[in-house]
Amino acid sequence: MQPPVGPVIGAPAVSVCLTVLKKRADFVRASHGRRNGAPGIHLQARKRAEGEATGIRVGFTCSKKVGNAVARNRAKRRLREVARLVLPAHGRDGWDYVLVGRKDVTATLPFDTLVADLKRALSKVHT
Repeated sequence: MQPPVGPVIGAPAVSVCLTVLKKRADFVRASHGRRNGAPGIHLQARKRAEGEATGIRVGFTCSKKVGNAVARNRAKRRLREVARLVLPAHGRDGWDYVLVGRKDVTATLPFDTLVADLKRALSKVHT
């Protein structure tokens, strides 16, 4: 018997929970909220006001200090995957999160360490 092809029935649709920030104003508002740095990730977070959008919203950014376009894109891909795994379980509804890549670290750090860094940063932001 062959394994089923396509999505597994009953698997959690974690991508539905996360909305990606695209407007600069949302990034700026998050930068004025709570901040926490970890070796691999810098986290900026803010609780949205009543009446704003619901759900978890997340943005990703890497400056040119991270490296050339290839290095920045690799770092952002890793940040997206870490957010996809961690935020549905550890993020809070009604919050905006911005994950900022770090120079020479985000693209090269072991993936398990990045996951642990984000979990630690989230716990500090929410205390």
